[in-house]
Amino acid sequence: MTESSIFKEVHRDASSRARTGEMRLPHGIVQTPAFMPVGTNATVKAMPPEDLQAMGFKIILANTYHLYLRPGHELIRAAGGLHGFSGWNGNFLTDSGGFQVFSLSPLRKITTEGVKFRSHIDGSAHVLTPEKVVEVQTAFNSDIQMQLDVCSPWGEDEKAARKDMEITHAWAKRAKAAWERARDEEGYQGKLFGIVQGNFYKNLREESAKFVADLDLPGIAIGGLSVGEPKGVFCDLLAHTASFIPTDKPRYLMGIGTPDYILEAVRNGIDIFDCVYPTRTARNGLLFTSAGQITIKKAVYEKDFGPIDPECSCPVCLNHSRAYLRHLYRNGEILYAILATRHNLHFLGNLVRQIRLAILQDRFEAFRAGFLARYDGTGDGREKA
Repeated sequence: MTESSIFKEVHRDASSRARTGEMRLPHGIVQTPAFMPVGTNATVKAMPPEDLQAMGFKIILANTYHLYLRPGHELIRAAGGLHGFSGWNGNFLTDSGGFQVFSLSPLRKITTEGVKFRSHIDGSAHVLTPEKVVEVQTAFNSDIQMQLDVCSPWGEDEKAARKDMEITHAWAKRAKAAWERARDEEGYQGKLFGIVQGNFYKNLREESAKFVADLDLPGIAIGGLSVGEPKGVFCDLLAHTASFIPTDKPRYLMGIGTPDYILEAVRNGIDIFDCVYPTRTARNGLLFTSAGQITIKKAVYEKDFGPIDPECSCPVCLNHSRAYLRHLYRNGEILYAILATRHNLHFLGNLVRQIRLAILQDRFEAFRAGFLARYDGTGDGREKA
């Protein structure tokens, strides 16, 4: 068993890198593996905090970029941090905002000092440095905060990828110094995670993983995967990168949230993961089932009075039919977004609970194979018609 200041490995599967653990954070223990719902604006869309707690979630993700621009970190600080502001009593992980700067801002410039950008809201000019990002997340009182990094795109050449990685490494060192000051001078209790980059070059991934490990931060994240690359490339680079990350720290794979990718992550020893996919696609009509995803707006469900997933025990499946969900969706009813989001999050929450049990019983690979054999992405098969 391995253990650090915030993480304790409980059990490792006999036939894979999969493991269960406990992550000790300021707002409670998180049992791992764990999925983190994404609450971009300090709220998981269509889900009250008490509903998330009732489903067993102990940690959610909020977005530094969006909250920094509106309502601003000083207002959130005055409200008692994200917990006081939102009413969520569990843990918050906040990302650095870097990915949003690079993907949303039409005008941006990356230098060794930081990143200059214009707000996608009003065009106002801003500068984020590693130190500023730590300051903002400290104001949020984030339980886990992420360093500012450069997420390079799929297809970037190795020279450019190395430059992005080296900037990320320099920013990680500066973020660590700023975080230590906040911890020592302000009594900040949140934990800083470093981020491994390196694009899709194995030599860079190894170099980055070793660099971040040497910083000896409370946790380590893998960034820059699941950004448009083929699934086989994702699996290969994930396994390669994870092999160089110490086992005594919690491992976070950023931006994955479908059952097949979650299982691949756990197989490689990943402890936590997040993605907007389950909630965003729920609002757009896509629902998880044990036999794959279904698109509820399709005509095949107009007179289908069965549950979304006959094997699911969530309140949505126990009380509402596919026909009713389709009716709500087609009429733009707010209740649809609530029920669909609740179902998809319940499905993933139940999946990770089953995963943890399978690991504890040394049968993870059998569970993974059995789940994927059924989860073929076509629901009950009728959508093929």
